[in-house]
Amino acid sequence: MRIRSADFDTSATDISTCPPPGLPEFTFIGRSNVGKSSLLNLLTGRKGLAKVSARPGHTQLINFFTINEQWRLVDLPGYGYARVSKAAQEKFADLITGFLLKRTVLTRVFVLIDSRHEPHRIDLEFVSWLAGCGVPYVLVFTKVDKLKPNAVTKNIGLFAAALKDDWNTDMPEVFRCSSETGAGRAELLAFIGSQI
Repeated sequence: MRIRSADFDTSATDISTCPPPGLPEFTFIGRSNVGKSSLLNLLTGRKGLAKVSARPGHTQLINFFTINEQWRLVDLPGYGYARVSKAAQEKFADLITGFLLKRTVLTRVFVLIDSRHEPHRIDLEFVSWLAGCGVPYVLVFTKVDKLKPNAVTKNIGLFAAALKDDWNTDMPEVFRCSSETGAGRAELLAFIGSQI
């Protein structure tokens, strides 16, 4: 898929302020500081489309972008960031849950996982919740340029084993990406194109 246009639409505070359903939507979410904004900018070829911040938890709204006038890319707030207040954490959780369960044009959720680490419980719990709710998702392991390929493969294998052992779920499609080298961009765009 070739990206011809990528335009910011709006930021929503909750499900009621989201744009009217229409175009298919592909949603990106992950633990805070997983490299989500950088990956979104890589995918679209627009360096400043999604704001990149050194401060985790920067995204606090649902951000919508229209791509090629054919589909929407949706940037959800990161989860698991401990430095925001408990009330803010609960607000984000409600925001994310409401969107993922009620948005009728949601086509696929891309769950971003930091490939440098062994599985974090919060990532495993979130993926288990998606599977239990029947929300369609794929896994995107980010920052693969930071480790040797064998180490990345090991961490992906540990993640798959944890899912299988704890929840008996089938492993979804898996992508390996790097916003630094561009690895995985073509594969992600091809997958999105196949779902439209």
